[in-house]
Amino acid sequence: MVPQIDRGHAAPARKVAKVRQKMPVAVECEPRRFRIILDVGHTPEAFGAMSARNDPEFGFNLHLAKLIGERLKSEGFAATRVLVTDGKARPSLFKRAAAANDAHADLVLSIHHDSVPDKLLEEWEFEGARGWFSDRFSGYSLFVSKRNPRFGASLAFARLLGKELRGRGLQYASQYTLPLMGRYRRQLLDKDVGVYRYDALIVLAQTRSAAVLLEAGSIINRDEEMAMNSPERQELIVTAVAAAIGEFCGKR
Repeated sequence: MVPQIDRGHAAPARKVAKVRQKMPVAVECEPRRFRIILDVGHTPEAFGAMSARNDPEFGFNLHLAKLIGERLKSEGFAATRVLVTDGKARPSLFKRAAAANDAHADLVLSIHHDSVPDKLLEEWEFEGARGWFSDRFSGYSLFVSKRNPRFGASLAFARLLGKELRGRGLQYASQYTLPLMGRYRRQLLDKDVGVYRYDALIVLAQTRSAAVLLEAGSIINRDEEMAMNSPERQELIVTAVAAAIGEFCGKR
């Protein structure tokens, strides 16, 4: 506890010095030492959602995470790691959190691509194969967990990333506030840039560093699936993530 000083008298020099020694010292963020985990959502065995054209989400996630990782390393974030896990869905979630904690990560960004609840799907045929789509919703979304011990930092980074995505002309997915989302309905924490609260997400809740989940876009929406496969959209997202991480590091 910092000792109280009688403001009616001059404090002895040694006491002033002692108080000053207890003041916190700002630690500058060095990009080359800033440990970033890019978590590739899902696994080859439990691949997540299926796109409108019958491509598994895991492939979208892995490709985008690799692009982001390459950009971050080129901008000096040498300690960036693309994390790929295997196995069944739920056990893999605990593996992700454990790997991030073991690596003493400063930031975890989990990369995903979005779908909708099954009741909203419509059937169609693509290249002779039966498929499912929903063109009703589109856009990115960001999720944070209040169970994360660094919730404040997680929310701050999510807002920075949302600002960068919005500044590049992207809209966030607004359907998560609607009753039709059922058990997937979430509280909107930032209505300007699309940050939602999702406390139960293991990769966020059990990670000791700041952690954010990015749904980069909807692959069940036929038009947006095509956009997500385009180099132009991928470059836009990669640039937004790199800018947000650069600003987040700079503010530490």
